[in-house]
Amino acid sequence: MNKTILVAITDIFFYTKVRDALLPDGYRLEKARAQQDILEKTSSGNPALVLLDMNDRTVDAFQALKTLKADPRFSSIPVLAYANHEEVDTWNRARALGVTKIVSRNEFSARTRDLVDELITLGVRGKT
Repeated sequence: MNKTILVAITDIFFYTKVRDALLPDGYRLEKARAQQDILEKTSSGNPALVLLDMNDRTVDAFQALKTLKADPRFSSIPVLAYANHEEVDTWNRARALGVTKIVSRNEFSARTRDLVDELITLGVRGKT
C-alpha cells in the first residue's frame, strides 16, 4: 500500500505533530512548502493522501483543492483538511471544491493517525 502523504502544512508545530503521529506507522511525508509544490510533488510523488491547512497563509488550500480536483490524474486522491471550527464559510467552500473530509483543528490534532488511516483506506477502496 502506498503510504506517501503530501503535507501542505507550513505551521512547524502542526507539521511536527503530523510527523510524530505518522512516521512510526511507516508513512512517508512529502512537504509542500509553497503553492507550486502542490502540483509538482503530486506529479512526482503520487501521494495516497493530501493534507491541507485551510487557514495557511503560505499555501492557498483553496487553490490547491481546485488544482487537484481539476486534474484527472489527481482528482481521486483523498484530501484531508482542517480549519478553525467557527469558520463556516471556509468549511462550506472546501466541501464545494471537493475536499474528502474537513475537520476542526482540534479534532485533526487529536486524531491525526486515525483520520489519515481512514482516508487512505477509502482511497485504496476507491481504486479497486
